[in-house]
Amino acid sequence: MDNPSLSEKITHRTAKVAVIGLGYVGLPLALALAKGKFPTVGVEINEERVEAINAGRSYIEDITDDELRPHVEAGRLRATTDYDVLSTCDAIFICVPTPYTVQRSPDLGYIIQATEGIAPRLHPNQLIVLQSTTYPGTTTEVVQPILEEQSGLRADTDFYLAFSPERIDPGNAQWSAYNTPKVVGGLTEDATTIAAALLRQMGAPVHEVHSPAAAEMTKLLENTFRAVNIALVNELALLSERMDIDFWEVIEAAKSKPFGFMPFTPGPGVGGHCIPIDPYYLLWKAREYDFYTRFIELAAETNEAMPYHVVELAARGLSAQQKPLQGARTLVLGVAFKPDIGDARNSPARRVIELLLDRGADVRYHDPFVPTYPVGGNVFHTESLTLQNVDLTPEEIAAADVVVIVTGHHDVDYGAVLDHADLVIDSCNVTGECARPEAHATVLRLGAPQV
Repeated sequence: MDNPSLSEKITHRTAKVAVIGLGYVGLPLALALAKGKFPTVGVEINEERVEAINAGRSYIEDITDDELRPHVEAGRLRATTDYDVLSTCDAIFICVPTPYTVQRSPDLGYIIQATEGIAPRLHPNQLIVLQSTTYPGTTTEVVQPILEEQSGLRADTDFYLAFSPERIDPGNAQWSAYNTPKVVGGLTEDATTIAAALLRQMGAPVHEVHSPAAAEMTKLLENTFRAVNIALVNELALLSERMDIDFWEVIEAAKSKPFGFMPFTPGPGVGGHCIPIDPYYLLWKAREYDFYTRFIELAAETNEAMPYHVVELAARGLSAQQKPLQGARTLVLGVAFKPDIGDARNSPARRVIELLLDRGADVRYHDPFVPTYPVGGNVFHTESLTLQNVDLTPEEIAAADVVVIVTGHHDVDYGAVLDHADLVIDSCNVTGECARPEAHATVLRLGAPQV
């Protein structure tokens, strides 16, 4: 292989780069490459996204139109639905979704589709980097065979193949695609070196590992670590409720230790594109080796039980006021999977709402970042429906029999909620700072004594 050819293109930033999939991962990556002066094209099956990007409009909260537009106007960044553009590119990143099936098995359909789109357009000296989160072995067991069988080229002699996990954290202003350290593992040493050289051009440090599988496992370790620790604090929060201990006070006290402790907080469950899904990829793959990841399974059980507990707190609070949950007007605050973003993928709010609906509650929601929210159509609530965001007015709050806070957006006036509501279920401790004796509402906080 002619290593200097692609290396020189990367060094001089003349390498043409393609990014397949322009969602929360792909678009920030494409923009980072364009900012690095690489001619970049995004391949996206959603025509509306393609039109938006080519018009300089961003549909991702972390990217503003003002950030995107100059690079589109300069010709450094464009988007297309046509896979044929890949034949002219020197490097291709695969940034497509990796969901799981109803049975919690990996769904690699998007990766396979993208790889099959690359294969007939693959040429010697091209670099292919998979970034989609997946189980260890996907790069070599799924992507490599498709590329080699359909192109006639070999990954160890004709083209470069590597895995570099995405580390996008939506809504995080401090860490982005430009400065978050990157991990990369190539099929060969040359592949690792070439991929690392390209990634370094975006400005962040790069940590090289010896194989795609090691890089794939790195991402799963990061998110499984979080899932297990979240499950731990969720379990201790439930125990603290029974023991009449305010677990939020405990966390603050533990944080005073300058070593040996990392704070995690309990909540209504886990959400987003990583933590609810990634551990299941590892769990599924481990069974191939007759290995059973009990920590992962126990963590999943604990985290998935939290929406049930939130609904039970609502039922318990209503019962204390001589009201049934069935027919109760319920206002859910926050349906995004984390504060201050509009990303509602896999949010625990969906399960909370579905459980409330299934028990006969009349549910509304308010989220300043999410204008509509689809729920139902599954075993938890068979009817599929789309809820519309309601304004958080004093009248709307007062009309609710119970207000359930799932996601604590910072621009919500929780003091007003406490002033006008009868009953508040706080699953993320956002009312703690604004609580006061004269407030009208009765508040039941997850992980705190239940008065």
